[in-house]
Amino acid sequence: MKLVVGLGNPDRKYKNTRHNVGFMVLDAFANKNGYVLKEEAKFQGLVYKDQEFVLLKPLTYMNLSGDSVYKTASFYKISPEDILIISDDFNLPFLKLRLREKGSAGGHNGLKSIIASLSSESFNRLRIGLGEPEEGAIDFVLSKLGKKEKAAFEEIYPQTNEIISEFIQGIPFDTIMNKFN
Repeated sequence: MKLVVGLGNPDRKYKNTRHNVGFMVLDAFANKNGYVLKEEAKFQGLVYKDQEFVLLKPLTYMNLSGDSVYKTASFYKISPEDILIISDDFNLPFLKLRLREKGSAGGHNGLKSIIASLSSESFNRLRIGLGEPEEGAIDFVLSKLGKKEKAAFEEIYPQTNEIISEFIQGIPFDTIMNKFN
């Protein structure tokens, strides 16, 4: 069983913000495939479950994402190596995709929470570049994407959909990384 998690913040005021690109990518994948995510209180998130995989959008807010990821992974007995976390990263150029099998949080509070909750850094990541902020990081990641930026993000969905598809099909992550990094 695989777990694919899109990180973001649940309030409507955060819709289409840079920090919610994980939600946006997971929504694009779900919409393309006709999957409907439904709220599951026991997981503190929106969930779609298939026989082979689970899709999760934590509703805990970014800084507590680990709570939702831990509850879901524990319930379905999914090891960290079978988890893919989709998140934003302002240390990468705009729209640059970076896949990694493990590593530190790199200052990302959602990843910090997941590392703490799973007691492991050994989960897979799909990081999506936002480009460097011109001003404070918090204001930058919580600001809305402009129309051109939002349209540009939609252009990466075919790639991110393929990454997620290959991951849930069980293709080795190092193979996926070699293809898309």
